[in-house]
Amino acid sequence: MKRWLVVCLFVFSWLLESPASGEVRIPPLGGEFAEERIIAIALFNETSVNRENVLEKYPSLRVRKVFSHALNGISIEGRRKDVEQLKKDSRIASVTESTLYQADIDNSVPFIGGDAIRGLFNKKNERLTGRGVKVGIIDTGIDYQHRDLRRSYKGGYDIVDHDSDPMETKGKNKTLHGTHVAGIIAANGKLRGVAPEAEIYAYRALGPGGSGTTEKVLQAIEMAIKDKVDVLNLSLGNSVNGPDLPISLALDRAVALGITCVASNGNSGPDMWTVGSPGTSSRAISVGASTPPAKKPYITTGLGGGRKSIPIYPISGSKPWLANYSGRLIDGDIGLPGQLKKAKNKIVLVKRGRISFAEKIANAAKAGASAVLIYNNTKGSFYGKVEEKGEIPAATLSGEEGEQLKKTKPFYIHTVMKAEKELIADFSSRGPVTSNWMIKPDIVAPGVGINSTIPSGYLSLNGTSMAAPHISGACALLKQAHPEWTPEQVKSALMTTGIQLKNKQNQQYHTYEQGAGRVQLQQAVKADTFFYPSSLTFRNDHKKKTLSASIIVENTGIAAKHYRFTQPGHQPGIVWKMPFSFTLQAKEKKKLTIELSHDTRKRKTSIYDGRLTILEGTKKIHLPYLYAINEPQYPRVMGFEFVPGDSKSNYRYELYLPGGAEEMGIALYEKESYRFAGFLDWSANAPRGLIRKEIRKEKLPPNGAYIAIIYAKKAGREDRIERTILIDLNK
Repeated sequence: MKRWLVVCLFVFSWLLESPASGEVRIPPLGGEFAEERIIAIALFNETSVNRENVLEKYPSLRVRKVFSHALNGISIEGRRKDVEQLKKDSRIASVTESTLYQADIDNSVPFIGGDAIRGLFNKKNERLTGRGVKVGIIDTGIDYQHRDLRRSYKGGYDIVDHDSDPMETKGKNKTLHGTHVAGIIAANGKLRGVAPEAEIYAYRALGPGGSGTTEKVLQAIEMAIKDKVDVLNLSLGNSVNGPDLPISLALDRAVALGITCVASNGNSGPDMWTVGSPGTSSRAISVGASTPPAKKPYITTGLGGGRKSIPIYPISGSKPWLANYSGRLIDGDIGLPGQLKKAKNKIVLVKRGRISFAEKIANAAKAGASAVLIYNNTKGSFYGKVEEKGEIPAATLSGEEGEQLKKTKPFYIHTVMKAEKELIADFSSRGPVTSNWMIKPDIVAPGVGINSTIPSGYLSLNGTSMAAPHISGACALLKQAHPEWTPEQVKSALMTTGIQLKNKQNQQYHTYEQGAGRVQLQQAVKADTFFYPSSLTFRNDHKKKTLSASIIVENTGIAAKHYRFTQPGHQPGIVWKMPFSFTLQAKEKKKLTIELSHDTRKRKTSIYDGRLTILEGTKKIHLPYLYAINEPQYPRVMGFEFVPGDSKSNYRYELYLPGGAEEMGIALYEKESYRFAGFLDWSANAPRGLIRKEIRKEKLPPNGAYIAIIYAKKAGREDRIERTILIDLNK
């Protein structure tokens, strides 16, 4: 669901290794490279900067949009060389190229306490349904004519088409994402969302296919601020794990102006460091996805079910996989019609790739198959979805299990349904955030098998895009119950009352996997003790033996409260110092200092994490913490893609360097002979951030398959990514 796409591209020469020295010669940026026109976001150091004067020295630059609410800055367009020079201007805080963002209940609402809280009333004696709370949705638009959304929809704007009609894209490259998100928040018909009487304002910033530029998302945030929404949902993202992208900074600003902002954490899990912007926003509520407890299908290769059980994952949008789907299994290769001649009344095993899930399912149904199992073409499990409901049930399984089934060729498979506890979804992106090592997600909510509205109907989908609107709806209910609460108080109430989840081995998930845990709305609405911030990060700079973090505790109750810290569990080389106990009178705030003394010689890992526990009488409040030693083991390079460029026969690549690199390179080898074919790029002292470059046809090697070795070195560590890429200049 989540992809990192780009609008503005570099063009670099093909680089070849010198046969004599082994050194690489890098041509200077100039000529046509410098003349390339790009779009970028420029932020100012001072609010009083005269925007016109700033651009006087750069004749090719023109102002596209002015941002005065979400950010103090402008979007500009002009030659790359002028944009590069602008970065050096003392009046400029940062210049970031515009990129693209991708759009990355009925059972889940009661699970988070949505039904229970609707039985409560606010001070106006109104039942808690979200009434009077304005929720902005920055997405693909919504089908405001849907019978479950007509009453909730109150207006919005289409930033893509520049009009007041934020309808989903229809026809070619049609979308449904925003309508699904809106239904989770405020459906009020056949389905009822978390806050069914909240007022929905839709901002269509993601156009056909579900993508939109940084500039358009920033415009949407500007409009939401002007419209004075109470809650703002962004179920979108990119693959850049960094806190300082414009969208993340704009959300920080919106929170400062009183808007509770909610962002999906991303669908690139389960590895660490996979959270992407705007889930990296410091002040927004970043949401990961959990799998609510339910009976889930497994298959066995014996009639009695005594052999190994293999978990399968029903494909969203297909016919549900039920316990009675058992039968003979045959190999259907990749699911092309000619490979399914013996599929009638059989369960077909097909491999992922080459054609879409919908095509595989349709081909199997046409061949008379009873069901389809699609196994991964790489290691690990995955979730899939189809837009059009399939005629037969379909599910996915891991690449390892699929290959084993293909190898053993079992005559018969049997479906069994097993009850599973609540877990963090494998796809849910993990933190922490690079650069500042902040814990993300802040909290998790249901994001698997979420049934909600789509244009002219309903569909079950998976993703943190589905988890985030659960929290936006929860925020609407909290704002109705407590209109005086600030965004910081809403965030604290949700985090300090979250329930911590455990994995299949019954061990607590790390804080950078689940934040404060899964939301419990019926407890959050009763909160009257708030912590700012609601999680703590200690960054080791190797110069101090004792690190400290400040936290503010506020008692908004009507009576004095007594609090007591409990000592965290023993960790090698770490000693805590914190107030043993303290009392806050009603309406009193207090600033506390928490110290961590450390001996790095005894460390066993680069990151320590856990939870500080504060007792308020018999009530336990947990604060997630993370202690990051300088330059922990985050990936030095991530997010490599090699795809056709915007111009015919050109290609482009992109990658992200979370902390920059002392040396970065992309080496190509012929796949068959593994003979070195040259460097796609190489640089020393590469800056932190996203690198995007377009390669012209004449600068590329001959057509064929190549192994790309992408590497980055920093602080004595080198990380590599290996990818197979195809170059076909005849397409």
